[in-house]
Amino acid sequence: MVETIDVASVARGGDRNRTYVLDDTDLTADADLDRLAGWRGARAHVHVLSTMGGRPNNAAGTLQGINNIEVASHHVRLFEAWVEQRLDARTTVRAGIYDLNSEFYVNDAAGLLISPSFGPGSELAATGPNGPSIFPSTALSVRVEHRFGEMGFARAAILNAAAGCLGEPAGLDFSFRDGILAIGEAGVERPGLKLAAGYWRYSKRHPDYTAVDAEGVPLRRIDEGGYALAEWQMLGGEDKRSLTAFGRIGMSGGSTTPFQGGWQAGFLVERAVSGRPDSQVSFGMSRGVTTRGYRTMVLEAGARPSRAETTFELTYSDQLTKWLTVQPDVQFVTDRGGVEKARGVVVGTLRLTIAF
Repeated sequence: MVETIDVASVARGGDRNRTYVLDDTDLTADADLDRLAGWRGARAHVHVLSTMGGRPNNAAGTLQGINNIEVASHHVRLFEAWVEQRLDARTTVRAGIYDLNSEFYVNDAAGLLISPSFGPGSELAATGPNGPSIFPSTALSVRVEHRFGEMGFARAAILNAAAGCLGEPAGLDFSFRDGILAIGEAGVERPGLKLAAGYWRYSKRHPDYTAVDAEGVPLRRIDEGGYALAEWQMLGGEDKRSLTAFGRIGMSGGSTTPFQGGWQAGFLVERAVSGRPDSQVSFGMSRGVTTRGYRTMVLEAGARPSRAETTFELTYSDQLTKWLTVQPDVQFVTDRGGVEKARGVVVGTLRLTIAF
């Protein structure tokens, strides 16, 4: 079991600080079904998630968010529950409740950063009736993966377009009335290197974010998009200080969310401090590009729209004991809310990770 506690303070210009406490508790279990039940080539994974605490983005007022454990409602959820079957030496199939971002659209080297924009790209994260199958709400899914040679891979998944977990008020959706989300990714990866590209598409149309017909009813569009990502360990490795750079870019149809696309880039330094093998430093920059429709809406509200909201983040993490990791973090967000020259917001966070 791992518990993450964040104390986040939001300072906006001359306004007084606003401080929030957030809590995320994760209980995971993995089972080798071959050893337990004689089911050859099978394994199972269960992840229960409990979320509590404040909503600091209410004070920050950003489009992309400022904390990756902030949620709109507090519940104990069955976040993941899947079975994976190995078909041969190179091919596996997973079925069950599955987190898309555990394998798709993910830069491992960006995993230390707290801003949600370094998780799945905002142009995908904001889609669907209740978001895609990512934190904090997942959905029924089937995923297939095949490995080529020493480095190549291709994986694809079909997921219920309506995310919802057991434990949430609406529960798990078995009807698939909102259709499916299909996603595929292919590339090469080995320790210290990853190059990949992906494409996603919904099967049913969703309401346009701003456009309506003559009667004021939102037009309906198909959500689709693509992305490319890379990470490269430039220096070090093994028991030495290492430097890994990461970057990615994503684009979408840009009609059903505020986001046309975006990009993220940064670096991770491991063993950053001599004599501290678990010390890490990471810096990232994220830019969420807004759609023309969203910018028109901002203009009609009397503000001057920006083409993008930009986040800068610097963080340091160190494991002080076997059970406690401490991570101070600072973010600065410009053109927040997609408004040009909107007063920048500074967010300071102290993250405590407790492993039981």
